[in-house]
Amino acid sequence: MLNGEMFIGAAAVRGEHGSVRGYNPATGEDLEPAYGLASAAEVDRACALAWAAFDTYRDTPLEQRAAFLERIAQNILDLGDALVERAMAESGLPRARIEGERGRTVGQLRLFAEVVREGSWLEVRLDSAQPQRQPLPRSDLRQRHIAVGPVAVFGASNFPLAFSVAGGDTASALAAGCPVVVKAHSAHPGTSELVGRAIRDAAAQCGMPEGVFSLLFAERDNAVKLVTDWRIKSVGFTGSRGGGMSLVRACAGRPEPIPVFAEMSSINPVFLLPAALKERAESIGKNFIASLTMGAGQFCTNPGLVLTLEGPETDAFLRSASAALEASAGATMLTAGIHRAYEQGVAKIAANEQVKTIARGTAGTTKHACQGGLFLATAADFLADPEMQEEIFGAASLVVACKNLDEMRAVAERLEGQLTATIQMEAEDEAIARSLLPTLERKAGRILVNGYPTGVEVCHAMVHGGPFPATSDARMTSVGTLAIRRFLRPVCYQDLPQALLPQALRDDNPLQLPRRLDGRLALPEQGKA
Repeated sequence: MLNGEMFIGAAAVRGEHGSVRGYNPATGEDLEPAYGLASAAEVDRACALAWAAFDTYRDTPLEQRAAFLERIAQNILDLGDALVERAMAESGLPRARIEGERGRTVGQLRLFAEVVREGSWLEVRLDSAQPQRQPLPRSDLRQRHIAVGPVAVFGASNFPLAFSVAGGDTASALAAGCPVVVKAHSAHPGTSELVGRAIRDAAAQCGMPEGVFSLLFAERDNAVKLVTDWRIKSVGFTGSRGGGMSLVRACAGRPEPIPVFAEMSSINPVFLLPAALKERAESIGKNFIASLTMGAGQFCTNPGLVLTLEGPETDAFLRSASAALEASAGATMLTAGIHRAYEQGVAKIAANEQVKTIARGTAGTTKHACQGGLFLATAADFLADPEMQEEIFGAASLVVACKNLDEMRAVAERLEGQLTATIQMEAEDEAIARSLLPTLERKAGRILVNGYPTGVEVCHAMVHGGPFPATSDARMTSVGTLAIRRFLRPVCYQDLPQALLPQALRDDNPLQLPRRLDGRLALPEQGKA
């Protein structure tokens, strides 16, 4: 089933601008076939097709667009074991993880299909004309949201399905009415080809314009060419701070700057409050390590920082966490580069004279296994050394021991923006938690109590975003149905005759959409203007 092809619209193409192969991080073996990289001309062709498709695709009936998303989901399922086994080989992840990720990928496509049909994302507003108003009359004003234009999506290394070719960025952009050009991640080209073919076939099966989807393999220069092409109007990215910021700078320097929605760097602090530690230090330590080491710690929401108060309860937590970590076998990391960066990060923090190594996990048996690490520093030393905040992508965490609550609050205030912040608490800790909340609301996109941040539910209320450097735009989320808003913009129509108005704005509400009429929310059955 694998041909070493990328897809430029409907055409299967073998690039000739260099090549890349899949790599099995568990065995160190290169995988067949080789994948040719896109030339500048092929990037231009994909962008041209996307632009040609844009006006047609954004005007597709909502039911047809929803059916397209559902067809993609079914085509992915129809790939069966071929997809699962290739993703396992290219990532080193176990079958259960890949099958779960496939379910999440399919689920979010189907969820966005439901969102498209329901239509509230159009945010229709109608303000009636008031010709008799004094001193000046008011025009008839109507507003809806439309797609921004073609979107460039960058596949992520740590989620070969759910944050990749048919992942959340692609699903939400297609739902919004935007054609998508995906730059596949070089770590899983075979997986990308399989999923890319599923999307291309779905487009043909659902009668979509050819340029609604393209899949490219490209090196850095042509990836930059993609995001700086005038026909690309937005970018979705999940990856490192360095990679995300290079795209932000490139897009800000365009003659027409465009937004980059980059999910980048987060250490996801966990606050251990006194009563919680007194009541359940041992279980917190054990469960924390389970979260830290899950998937070799290769999650954007991995808990890389713990804030606690000095004392015997913290000592009990450290003993429990150390025992759990030392019994934890190292899992395979996704790529040789990620493993190398992890080893360098752990070596750097371990060499810091103000940091104590508390425990290390058991060395793994595969070529690029992650040996977990737990480290300890005082709050005073943490506050004096900004490098202690640097993310180590993998199963490593720093415990910061604070002398008192004021010091804990000072550390919280010094933190960079985060995807998540977690509080472990009991009822007796409520006053402390309340005092921390204003700071955590400013610092994080999601606040948890008595849970662990790894695991991001795809639903309506989820926020997977946060202040910089967690993301490049704290107003948005890359997970959940609100993610569609990244790829929309409002348009107001003043005094247009009914015949020229989009269906969503006509008096008889033919799409049966929820609308705001003269400031009041009207459900579809109430939606007559």
